[in-house]
Amino acid sequence: MLAHEHHLVVSRTARYFQLGELSKHTQQVWVVCHGYGQLAEYFIRHFAALVAPDPTLVVVAPEGLSRFYLENNTNGRGRIGATWMTREDRHAEIEDYTNYLNQLASHIFATTTTNVGVTVLGFSQGAATVSRWLTRAQFKPRRLVLWAGVFPPDMELPVAAHLLQNLPVTLVAGTEDPFVGPEKLAAQQEYLTSLGVGLDVLRFNGKHALHADTLRQIYTNDTRTDSLA
Repeated sequence: MLAHEHHLVVSRTARYFQLGELSKHTQQVWVVCHGYGQLAEYFIRHFAALVAPDPTLVVVAPEGLSRFYLENNTNGRGRIGATWMTREDRHAEIEDYTNYLNQLASHIFATTTTNVGVTVLGFSQGAATVSRWLTRAQFKPRRLVLWAGVFPPDMELPVAAHLLQNLPVTLVAGTEDPFVGPEKLAAQQEYLTSLGVGLDVLRFNGKHALHADTLRQIYTNDTRTDSLA
């Protein structure tokens, strides 16, 4: 006898971390999504150098809903990471994290003014995560940063084109990133350019990681854009 698959929508607790205080004085909000096997608590530390000198900037790092042990869990002391989704029951997982991120965005923006500038950054697996989320978000960011990751190749073309219309995109990759080599990066550039995206490509000497000077460059560009608005 074959078992029949069913789904049940349940409530659960999601976790996120924040640098800076949200208020009517907030001018920039960065929503940053970690990669596979990372935790938001540690991922957000890379952005502390941006927030410390700028009280008008707030960085919010949501954490993937699924956690797991990264290594042998001896005596309950194994390192833990989180993931946004796997190939198993992927459509339900995409639905869950999209609803989660939309709820989080509503919570964040309830405290800020309507003209706050929003930058959305996804690292590695987080790049596809934020791209899928933004197709169903209730706001449009001023910039999408895909760092060491790719725009979802399975997204329907009309949906992708609608999302990316008038949305500046920044691609970032280390010169020694084993997951985003020159061919993969070039393919991303070609695809996004074909959709009419205003595209910036930033490279740094490094591997599959965030890079402080490049983060600062993106922040500076966004701050300059705010001053000209």
